[in-house]
Amino acid sequence: MSSQSTPKLFQPIKVGNLTLSHRIAMAPMTRMRCTDDHVPLPIVKEYYAQRAQTPGTLLISEVAQISPAGGGMANTPGIHNEEQIKAWREIADTVHARGSYIFMQLWGTGAGGVPETLKAEGNPYVAASAIKRPDKDETPRPLTKEEIKQYIEWFGQAAKNAIEAGIDGVEVHGAHGYLVDEFLQDVSNNRTDEYGGSIENRARFGLEVIDSIVNAVGAERTAIRLSPWSELVGMGMKDPVPQFSYFVEQLKARHPALAYIHVVEARVKGYMTVPPEEYDPRKSNDFIRKIWAPRPIISCGAYSRPLALEIAEAKGDIIGVGRPWISNPDLVERWKNDWQLSPYKREFFYSPGAGVEGYLDYDLVTEEQKVKASARP
Repeated sequence: MSSQSTPKLFQPIKVGNLTLSHRIAMAPMTRMRCTDDHVPLPIVKEYYAQRAQTPGTLLISEVAQISPAGGGMANTPGIHNEEQIKAWREIADTVHARGSYIFMQLWGTGAGGVPETLKAEGNPYVAASAIKRPDKDETPRPLTKEEIKQYIEWFGQAAKNAIEAGIDGVEVHGAHGYLVDEFLQDVSNNRTDEYGGSIENRARFGLEVIDSIVNAVGAERTAIRLSPWSELVGMGMKDPVPQFSYFVEQLKARHPALAYIHVVEARVKGYMTVPPEEYDPRKSNDFIRKIWAPRPIISCGAYSRPLALEIAEAKGDIIGVGRPWISNPDLVERWKNDWQLSPYKREFFYSPGAGVEGYLDYDLVTEEQKVKASARP
C-alpha cells in the first residue's frame, strides 16, 4: 500500500536512532508490579512482551526511580542497582525479540513522593520548595543546592544504567507535579536562588537534568514528557506558555537531536479524562509543536482512534496511548483494522504484587469483536 493511501498514523517515523513502523506509542503507566526493593517481578516481562507484538512499536515504560531518595512510591521499579538492571535487561530482551523498542521513563518524585514510604526507606521528603501539595498532609523540605546537583547526577547515572540494561532510551518525567515539573512552575517553585524566581531560573534544573543525561547516553536516546496545562495536584501556572516556550527553545538550541518531546494534552488530568464541559480547547500544545518542528512530538491524552487518525494526519504527531493499551495488548492491530476494543478494569491499575488479574489476563481480539467492528456503519 502506498504512503498516499496509508493514514499517517500507520506510516513509519524516525525517533532518535530508531525507525518506528507506525505512530502509536504506549504511554508510561505505573502498575506497581515490583518487589518491595523496587525490582520488576517476572510477570512484568510478559506484560511488555504482550504489548510489543506489532514490530516497530515504541513502548514507554512505567516510571523508574533514579535512586532510593528519588522514589517514595511503594512497589514501583528502580534503575539504580544491579538486581534492577538485570530485571530490566530481561524485559528489554523480550521487547526486542518482538521487533519493538522500549524507552524508560525516569523520575525524581519530589513532593509527589509518599512521605511515609520515604521515611520507611530512610529518605527525606524533599521538593523544589516548601510548598504543601493538596493531596499530602506534610510539607516537603526544599532541596539544598548540593542535593540538586546530586539529583542531576542521579538522572545521568540512571540513564546509563537503563542503556546498560538494553533499554533503547530514556524519557524524563517532567510532568504532573513531580520534581522536574515542580522546578518549572511558579505554583510549586518559590526559590530565590538560581533555581527560582524567573523563567530562566525555573527552567535551569530541568535543562541541567537533560544535559546530564545527554552527556551520559547521547541526545538520540534522551526525551522528556511535559504537561503545561495539567492542574493535577495543585499544578497549573496562570499562563504556562512563556515558561514552557523558553524551556523547549533551550532544548532545541542545546540538544536538537533529542529523540522526542512528549506532551500531555489538556483533555486529561492524571489518569482521568476531563469531562467535555470542563475541557478548554484554547489550552493547546501547538506552541510547543511550532517551536519543536520538524522534530518528533508524542501527544498523549484520551485519544480515540478517530481523533488519533485526525491529529496524526494534521500534525504528524506520534499518538501516546495509555489506558486502552492495558486491556488491548494488540491495540495497534485493533486500530489498524478498526476492531472493537476491550474495556479495562480500573480497580487493577495499581495492584502491588504478582497478581495477573487486570494485568496479564486481557485477550487478543476475538472473532466476535472483528465481526462487530466490520458490521458497524
